[in-house]
Amino acid sequence: MGYDKEKERKRQQQRYLDGLRRYYKRGIPIYIDGKLSTEAEWHKLFEAREDGGFYMGDYVGADEGCLKEIRFDRIHLGK
Repeated sequence: MGYDKEKERKRQQQRYLDGLRRYYKRGIPIYIDGKLSTEAEWHKLFEAREDGGFYMGDYVGADEGCLKEIRFDRIHLGK
């Protein structure tokens, strides 16, 4: 049963990365922690943090209603 959950989690992550890749190929910049990222860095979005923090995505639109950029910032949970 645990194997199936892990397999499904990996499948969902890959689907998410595929979606980011589609935006990236359309020229939408993707930032992680305020820095322009590359595809090789996107795995960070799924890493477990010791402090319980995680990445939250912000899809930033342009004035004309189109997507301008995607930003991921680390969120820390307060105790």
